[in-house]
Amino acid sequence: MNELKTAIIDIGSNTIRLVLYQYDNEEGLRELGNIKTVARLRTYIQPSGEMSVEGIQVLSETLLTFKAMLEDFEVTDVKAAATAAIRQATNRDQIIKEMKERTGIQIELLSEEEEAYFGYVAVAYSMGTQSAVTIDIGGGSTEITLFENKEIQQSHSFPFGTVSLKQRFVKGDIMNSSEKGELIAYIKEQFQSLPWIKNVALPIIAIGGSARNIAQMHQQKDDYPIASVHGYEMTKENLDDLSLFLGRLSFQELKQLDGLSSDRADIIVPALEVFRVLMEVVDSKAFQLTKRGLREGLIYDRILQTDALAFDKYNVFEGNARRLARQYGRTEMEVDYLMHLADQLYRECCHLGYLQYNPEDLHLLTKAAKVFNIGEYIELSSSSQHTFYLIANQSIDGLNHLERVKLALLASYKNKDYFQRFAAPFATWMDREEYRKIRDFGALLKFVYALNVSKRNVVHAIEMHTEEDHVQLDIYVKKNAAAEKYQANRHRKHLERALKIPMKINFIEERWNNG
Repeated sequence: MNELKTAIIDIGSNTIRLVLYQYDNEEGLRELGNIKTVARLRTYIQPSGEMSVEGIQVLSETLLTFKAMLEDFEVTDVKAAATAAIRQATNRDQIIKEMKERTGIQIELLSEEEEAYFGYVAVAYSMGTQSAVTIDIGGGSTEITLFENKEIQQSHSFPFGTVSLKQRFVKGDIMNSSEKGELIAYIKEQFQSLPWIKNVALPIIAIGGSARNIAQMHQQKDDYPIASVHGYEMTKENLDDLSLFLGRLSFQELKQLDGLSSDRADIIVPALEVFRVLMEVVDSKAFQLTKRGLREGLIYDRILQTDALAFDKYNVFEGNARRLARQYGRTEMEVDYLMHLADQLYRECCHLGYLQYNPEDLHLLTKAAKVFNIGEYIELSSSSQHTFYLIANQSIDGLNHLERVKLALLASYKNKDYFQRFAAPFATWMDREEYRKIRDFGALLKFVYALNVSKRNVVHAIEMHTEEDHVQLDIYVKKNAAAEKYQANRHRKHLERALKIPMKINFIEERWNNG
């Protein structure tokens, strides 16, 4: 599939959302628009099990509004997927039939297994975590999956969600302590009925709006230095502290709280308690967040049906890094060339003992080579600042936040002063040795980048050997390399400082036979 412009209408128990996407195999998947209506369809399910006339009317009006928006965006390829609220309604067939007649939109009712599966797909293709337990808590159902080495092993759907838990356990706007105790006991009993999640000690990956709001509140509370919740990680203690903090707030204070959508003020505490109990049952040390979910799972699955190589769940970052580089004007050939030079220079430094060979370090170095100095696309004179901001502050599939900051520090390296300025807000994230290593690798990458400043791929080999009082760096070039000579000599001091030895650079022009 070369190109696709499509929309997903996600009909959930709490919200109904229209998301517009564009995909092409060069740029990847992009979100063009995202419109949400808080419909609370779960509250229209009557004691008899039917959805009321009023609930059906709310759904119909929302779909008609979305249909008008689709016309504005000129999107005709639309998939409407419904989950628990309609799945649990005894008159679901009538609802689907009426929506088709009133709006022309055909609703596809997802089974519990399908809903769980598409949530797993979204996580597997957007997160670097190899094995985890996922939870997608909606308004009327909660899907749990277990995957190991990116392969789904188990899934289950519970018939409760944030809205139905509030209806069942909370009489007022917010929970009191006895209601919380009852809810926790109920959730614990439910989760312990799944033997395959008990004490598996894997990370929890949380999907959905409630999870994102919890991450946003935690970031606001801690004055977090970078943007986005995708790849954000919290501990059980973080969730416990947040539970205590939210428990002290009134309903009005909750509605005003930074990071929390006001329409979730009455359901966020039940959601948080569900996550806390799950971490306890799983014996998990890490609570990870993803921006992706059911909608992306549906889109990924559809694209993969026609192009099995469109996404790679085993190397999530690699494909995204290439797309990111391309977005900022870097060709595939240049990306491969910079990785090749970085690999060569690193191995030469290790061979002479100036660096200690570590495959993880080399992997990090080649990752950063893909996106080194991409900020020059915006402005050459301030490319370092732009590079750091672009990488540190956008969701990058396949990276957690620590990995993203390391990548941003490496890819934006200009000099020691800039490095310290960019690194300052993250002083507690890594120890001094790790910072020193990243700074030295940044200097190495800056030198590598100088060897292709004219973007002609003129350097074909790098060799290092030691002399009595310096290192001799022989750089073999295919043709005149005046620009590369100038830049390499300018940036030599950064490499000398990193390797702690004086250096002499010798450019050797070779005659190449193209035939």
